[in-house]
Amino acid sequence: MPDILHKLSIGAPRERVFQALATREGLAHWWTTTTEGDSVPGQTLTFRFGSHTVEMRVEELRPGARVAWECTKDPEWGGTKLAFDLTEENGRTTVLFGHREWPRAGEFFAHCSTKWATFLLSLREYVETGKGRPFPHDLIT
Repeated sequence: MPDILHKLSIGAPRERVFQALATREGLAHWWTTTTEGDSVPGQTLTFRFGSHTVEMRVEELRPGARVAWECTKDPEWGGTKLAFDLTEENGRTTVLFGHREWPRAGEFFAHCSTKWATFLLSLREYVETGKGRPFPHDLIT
């Protein structure tokens, strides 16, 4: 099964990066402005991209270290697993992102890999400057 993997360095402590990944408010500032639900293990977060809705069950929230979800509702992403693993060195946080267990690679997989790269850059902008580029203000790819 193919995986999407990205690694990103952010000029901020990992606690600040964790808040951007682990809270509904943080996610709305860099991924999509229409983020709903409870970011609590076992609960569901709902992300809307126009008429497209994705639901994620929060699997793990390890402060300053890891955020993990499983997609429970989406025709393409259903059953895939996502994780953001954080490490810090000299005041910079490294994010290792994985969107794993795709049923197949293909054109949509490639599109999603590119979109994840742009949204991770939006995460960095948000954490470093206070302003990200969440949907619908994201980069067109």
